Amino acid sequence: MSLTKRLLHIHPRCSFSKRSHPSADRNSQPISEALLSQVDKTTENLQLLEIASGSGQHAGFLAPLLPNITFQPTEYERNQFGSIAAYAGDCPTRNIRPPFHVDITRDPGDWEAPPAPASYDYMFNSNMMHISPWSCSIGLFRAAGQLLKKGGRMFTYGPYAQDGILVPQSNVDFDRSLRQRDASWGVRDIKDLKVLAAENGLQLEKLVKMPSNNKFLTWLKL
Repeated sequence: MSLTKRLLHIHPRCSFSKRSHPSADRNSQPISEALLSQVDKTTENLQLLEIASGSGQHAGFLAPLLPNITFQPTEYERNQFGSIAAYAGDCPTRNIRPPFHVDITRDPGDWEAPPAPASYDYMFNSNMMHISPWSCSIGLFRAAGQLLKKGGRMFTYGPYAQDGILVPQSNVDFDRSLRQRDASWGVRDIKDLKVLAAENGLQLEKLVKMPSNNKFLTWLKL
């Protein structure tokens, strides 16, 4: 049974049209370059868990570049499943699995489809932490601590402050606008994320500066 048919069986009201976000289109190339420079491109049957896949665009442009890695998209908003499936269906390398629902604030053992501990080589999360409560960042690092294999890596992308300093002014303005929309949102400080990482057996391994004042962070599972 095709991916689309399987999702229609599970979610009969899904619409299988691709959703496209301009920001994802813009950052696809720099994210691809940063990720490809840090993953194993030869070992077969590696596994990558994406948290908060959104429309599925990231998996859609990354998976064909890494045919040796199977991508597992997840999403909190079930109405995104159809778009994720559409990107997966068009993937020429057929290495994107059907999405499943994840509430990242919950322990992985309580997810709808609980993964086995230490079952993933990589995790990827883009542009989630600043538009979600701090509890989501806590949950993200908890999941990485439980689900990554030793030596595995979690990649996170987005705007970040460093040691209490947020630059440039456009990021300061962006942070202010986020907090005005929801007091629990806001650009996260890498020093606070390092604390979460240490609590879950990870450490910051690499920081890559990206276009539009974003950063690509690599977290190593110890």
